[in-house]
Amino acid sequence: MAVDAPSFRRALGQFASGITVVTARDARGRAVGLTASSFCSVSLEPPLVLVCVDHRSDVDVALAEGALFGVSVLAEGQAEWSRRFAAGGTDKFRDGGLVAGPQGTLLVPGALAHLECRVTAGHSGGDHTIWVGEVRSLAVAPGRPLVYHASGYCRLEGNGAAAEAGAGAPDRV
Repeated sequence: MAVDAPSFRRALGQFASGITVVTARDARGRAVGLTASSFCSVSLEPPLVLVCVDHRSDVDVALAEGALFGVSVLAEGQAEWSRRFAAGGTDKFRDGGLVAGPQGTLLVPGALAHLECRVTAGHSGGDHTIWVGEVRSLAVAPGRPLVYHASGYCRLEGNGAAAEAGAGAPDRV
């Protein structure tokens, strides 16, 4: 049985995921960025993460140039940042609002985690590139994540350690 794109998209929409904003600078120094839910850890030693980026994206071009990239793990209540970076074009950088990390990448203020990474590998995977990056710096803050499921944002329930309230300054490592 063949798998058609709409059915595949609906099936994958049943997988709840966190939302990140990934930023980089291209060879000309122009800021590029996107919203990504296809982000995960790869290794603790060395600290590696991966993000999958559409071949048509300006971010894909910047990462192919060996760029440093920033990842902001969005907090509950940051859906506007997700929508902003899901849009095409350069309007996503209007009005500033991003902060520079220790390595110089642009990061979303108030995010639950900031990671600054150096590209170590890229692997073609269909219409996307699987980019692997070594984490060079990170910061973590308490709070709840922005969660995406079935084409919409939703909230986690419960009161475990991940549900700590507050948006204090992130702990830098």
